Amino acid sequence: MGAGVRAVLGDVSGEVAVFGSLNADLTVRTERFPKPGETIGGEDLVILPGGKSANQAVQAGLLGARVRMIGAVGADGHGDLLIESLQRAGVDTSAVQREDVATGTAIITVDSTGDNTIVVSPGANGTVDVSTAQRHQDVIGEARVLGLCMEVSPDAVEAAARIAHDAGTRVVFNNSPFHPVLSAGLLEAIDVLVVNEHELADMLKPGSPGTAAEPACERADGATDWGDCARQLAAMGIPSAVVTLGGRGSIVIEGEEITPVDPFPADVVDTTGAGDSFLGTLLAALAAGAGLKEAAGAASAVSAFATTSVGAQASYGDIAAVEQHFG
Repeated sequence: MGAGVRAVLGDVSGEVAVFGSLNADLTVRTERFPKPGETIGGEDLVILPGGKSANQAVQAGLLGARVRMIGAVGADGHGDLLIESLQRAGVDTSAVQREDVATGTAIITVDSTGDNTIVVSPGANGTVDVSTAQRHQDVIGEARVLGLCMEVSPDAVEAAARIAHDAGTRVVFNNSPFHPVLSAGLLEAIDVLVVNEHELADMLKPGSPGTAAEPACERADGATDWGDCARQLAAMGIPSAVVTLGGRGSIVIEGEEITPVDPFPADVVDTTGAGDSFLGTLLAALAAGAGLKEAAGAASAVSAFATTSVGAQASYGDIAAVEQHFG
């Protein structure tokens, strides 16, 4: 499978810009999650680099893309940790501002099955605004692909998306943390939407812009009508999407063409950051010229590798590591 990933990504790296969040991940492993009001014991606290956008940038960089990160961290030790992790992955951090506030943090608990809960304190991510996108419009415009998520100001995300759209840069948008209603300006700029199946259902709920009155994409037997999903997304102005299905793989939607992508089996230790690994791989593959179906297949393998050890960026591998692990 590593050879397959290598074939998809190609020999020539592509230009990727990632605009958004950087967080220090404070992680505690425990046998199970506590009930409300309950205190339970856990293992030692582990502090690792994270943040949805930074994770994507690191994964894309490890896979050979030429990546530039746009965002902000505090002038503190957590900020140093994040900058150093990005630079080790080959990411250009010249557009990451150092602010006089705390670096963003994510408080993460991981249970014995590898599932997690996450609470985020934005910190310096809260300083990323429309002016940030405007200051770095050259970085966005020079990229082949721009990665976006919703872990910074929605206005800033829309501004970055519009700059990319106007420059001809492909916009890959992950609606996470989930926002049920997106602005018309952002919707118009999205080239590839990436969501899980629950987020897609919420986006296409009756009453959402461009959606039908009946339950979203649901057949009479309760199964998902992916063709109907594609038509509803098209009505919202979104031409293509990747819908992740957890252990069941993903669905690639391009116009009215629906393609299932098989999952890649792995011995799961920790799912933290696996979705961001998927996104980072997608960005790297698209920047290398791969088609969306091929990019999603590579992302399935690389993100599966990321679940086999603890942490987000700390669990990510390059092509050689994925190849060696899976054979």
